Amino acid sequence: MPGDAAVVSRRLLGRIREVMAKPGLPEDRLNVIVRCIAEELQAAVCSCYVMRAGEVLELFATEGLRKSAVHQTRLRVGEGLVGFIAAHPRALALSDAWSHPNFAYRPETGEEPYRSFLGVPIVRTARVAGVLVVQTTETRGFAPEEIEALETVAMVLAELLTAGNLIDRREQIPVDGTALVPLRINGLKLSPGLGVGTAFLHRKVPFVKQLVSEDPEKEAQRFDEALERMHTALDEMLAAEEIGKSEYRDILEAYRMFAADRGWIERIRAHISGGLSAEAAVQRAQEENRARMQAVVDPYIRERLHDLEDLTDRLMLHLMGKDPMERKTLPPHAILIARTFGPADLLDYDLSRVRGVVLEEGSPSMHVAIIARALNIPMVARVPEVVGTIGAGDPVIVDGDNGSVFIRPSEDVADTFVATVRMRLEKQKVYATLRDLPARTRDGALVSLLMNAGLLADLPMLDEVNADGIGLYRTELPFMVRADSPDVDTQTTLYRSVIDQAAGRPVCFRTLDVGGDKMLPYWQNIGEENPAMGWRSIRITLDHPAIMRHQLRALIRASEGRPLSVMFPMIAEVAEFDAARRILDLELARARRRGEPLPRELVVGCMLEVPSLAFQLPQLLRCADFISVGSNDLAQFLFARDRSNQRIAERYDLLSPPFLGFLEGLVEACDAVGKPVSVCGEMAASPVDAMALVGLGFRRLSVNGPAIGPIKAMILSMSAEDTGRVVRKAMRTSAHSLRNSLAGYALDHGIQI
Repeated sequence: MPGDAAVVSRRLLGRIREVMAKPGLPEDRLNVIVRCIAEELQAAVCSCYVMRAGEVLELFATEGLRKSAVHQTRLRVGEGLVGFIAAHPRALALSDAWSHPNFAYRPETGEEPYRSFLGVPIVRTARVAGVLVVQTTETRGFAPEEIEALETVAMVLAELLTAGNLIDRREQIPVDGTALVPLRINGLKLSPGLGVGTAFLHRKVPFVKQLVSEDPEKEAQRFDEALERMHTALDEMLAAEEIGKSEYRDILEAYRMFAADRGWIERIRAHISGGLSAEAAVQRAQEENRARMQAVVDPYIRERLHDLEDLTDRLMLHLMGKDPMERKTLPPHAILIARTFGPADLLDYDLSRVRGVVLEEGSPSMHVAIIARALNIPMVARVPEVVGTIGAGDPVIVDGDNGSVFIRPSEDVADTFVATVRMRLEKQKVYATLRDLPARTRDGALVSLLMNAGLLADLPMLDEVNADGIGLYRTELPFMVRADSPDVDTQTTLYRSVIDQAAGRPVCFRTLDVGGDKMLPYWQNIGEENPAMGWRSIRITLDHPAIMRHQLRALIRASEGRPLSVMFPMIAEVAEFDAARRILDLELARARRRGEPLPRELVVGCMLEVPSLAFQLPQLLRCADFISVGSNDLAQFLFARDRSNQRIAERYDLLSPPFLGFLEGLVEACDAVGKPVSVCGEMAASPVDAMALVGLGFRRLSVNGPAIGPIKAMILSMSAEDTGRVVRKAMRTSAHSLRNSLAGYALDHGIQI
């Protein structure tokens, strides 16, 4: 870029501001803008391609190419350099464009003399709206300042294209291409449950009217004042009584730390210095963040993009003089619809009126999903084009159990779901009457029903459902929601609170189980091709024993002379269990030397998730006090089935002869030596599956709190011995699944499933 980059950038933005302020058709103004860009950057060509229906980029305006090519030259997304930029929304700078493998020659454009190429995506609300290109005749490189200037101009053009309605806006077209008809769209289930209500579109930040500033100092002052107001508001939210007592306080504290990120703040200030208004600078920084985060493989770090987007929206509203934390007026039964949610977004609403949440983006590790599960709000994510497909006030059904969303459902479908919700409420009343009954089968087999937990917010349900204790406490959540690893004192406080709230009931703490799809933000992601079978769980903590020592030290301190149960995850061989137990013994010896109280009773077991461990059962049962089956990972490894691969995620059934046969052998081995064995995976939470488990001899099941009522009702209505005979007979067949036959057996024998 000739001359001082910042000066040229500000001058170019000033010229564009003048063009946009004048009356005229959007396409005419676009023609003037590409001429201004070419002149200021001293480029022979400047062209603007606009996204049209069908994922096609159409040449809409050009300075330097043949005018006859306008509206005639089209490239599919992924085709040519322009299509490549649209498919991988990031800048592409080439000194010799013709040598690039993606170059596609279009003779009607007359671009033969032009060698160098710089293109940037035009992005609006996370969608590519077009591509902006400059070209020169000489072979030359492009400086970072030139790329940044063109990216800034592209952001301004995004507003023009949207405001001028030049884009064939896919968000205005129903996914089936018809009028407002009933739709069913499948997504990713993030939080279980059924929600029936009317759509409420999550707030949109008002349109940014002024993109270019005339007084950078004044804009910088406005930004600093808005930033201070946002920090104060977040501090007040954290100080609220209901937040201070909640487990998800850690999530919100981590979110508050993002708001103070110096890199994010300084990038915004730099854009203000470059000539953008404060609002436009915030928006530009967010587009940069999105581009960076989309290139990151680590799913946890990528999900922090949602936190940054929410902070951007909040900061923008503060700049515009609005209060982002003002409680919205919701209809009585509201289904919140959004592209994405930050962790504080949900808490902005009157939760007594929220019946569900539907998102275009998201994953199980996103902070708001953790909060939704804690609050029992159904949530489904990755629903394509949901913001444009659903209109405000549309009837919507959220099926969080199956990951489906019904939009404008027909009357019979709506009636069916309303009846289902009512039936669930009635069943909950029935389950409440069973609360104080022991889970004993009709032939006298007593089953211990324990609860899975991972948040302090889960613990009140212990009393609500009268669980026998906590069979699995996931300790990784406090590690996942913080910007750095929690120290011993922090962990001790948490574990002590869990034991206190359990009020004498047993609590089994699973040691840190991260890696795979649960990466920590402060650990380097090594980019494994198959992380589920890679460096995760016990493998990490054995390689970094200080992490395990600190956690075990905190657990010993938290027990304060009370019983303590510890479980090591993903043990693949007895040698790993022995190594973990030695670390525990070191911490016990340390506590003894320091005169600290030791657990009154200590039981140490492990998860059986890796099939190889089953071949060492005799050795394992000599040193482990109990075994707990993690059915999710065990099935993944036993069937060689990647459960994140949608093509095969449902291919193999847990109620199949090989899986049930594996479990039968495990129960027999544990019973022979008198060692307890339980199931704590999702299998135990399904009444039909749990019926088979009890029939095979399992007498300890650990499930999420809401599942205890249905499982207890099933147990009270079954005969363990009769069911066991049926299951074992069916296992001798070559059937793919026993699910239908076992469900039929339950129906015939009055077993409540």
